Amino acid sequence: MHNEKSISFDSYEKMAEYYFEFVDTKPFNAYYERPATISLLPCVKGKKVLDAGCAAGWYSKWLIEQGAEVTALDFSPNMIEMTKKRVGNKADVVRADLNEPLNFIADRSIDIVLSSLTLHYLKDWNIVMTEFGRILKHSGFLVFSVHHPFMDFIYFNRENYFLTELLEDEWETNKEKVKVQFYRRPLCKIISSVIEAGFTIDKLIEPMPTEKFKELQPKIYKKLTKNPHFLFLRARRGLPDWA
Repeated sequence: MHNEKSISFDSYEKMAEYYFEFVDTKPFNAYYERPATISLLPCVKGKKVLDAGCAAGWYSKWLIEQGAEVTALDFSPNMIEMTKKRVGNKADVVRADLNEPLNFIADRSIDIVLSSLTLHYLKDWNIVMTEFGRILKHSGFLVFSVHHPFMDFIYFNRENYFLTELLEDEWETNKEKVKVQFYRRPLCKIISSVIEAGFTIDKLIEPMPTEKFKELQPKIYKKLTKNPHFLFLRARRGLPDWA
């Protein structure tokens, strides 16, 4: 389901095996992003969870181990293969593009949507947020992480914070450098996209890296304690039950 809107498709095709081998212990993932994302998740035992942008399947495996019923999707065939390699037949692993409607998922059938470091690859959030709202049960949870808009604005030395713009970076892997593209957008666009799709935001965090991160990469740890790198958000479909 690759189309012109699916940026960084070739990049992730190249990086799939690297992700599979190294994502478990990459400090930014293992000791900064994942602890924060997991802290936002409700109890997943017995819940139907969509891993939206599953990459090499770390979250899918973790969710299964916690007793969740998992549907995992990614737009990269190679990432899909890595996820299948990791979880076997314990999850429904589907190749799909979040730029398109998720027609294979029924209305009000999902308890939790988890999307880790994925949504910044989408230029337009209208479709994806509408689809997340459609498939989630009433008061179902949406938990996601994205690049922090402040970080991208400063790091890439942009002139206009309020633009939604395509950026390009170069990432080191164990074999080669890979060019990756993604979108930067202001905080107001991130928040308004969620609210306009009918969600109620109940938590937003800009966490500190863990002590393990400090142990492995003290210089970057120090920088992360002063400059946010990722943004984490939890929202619920519709008003909470007590409202």
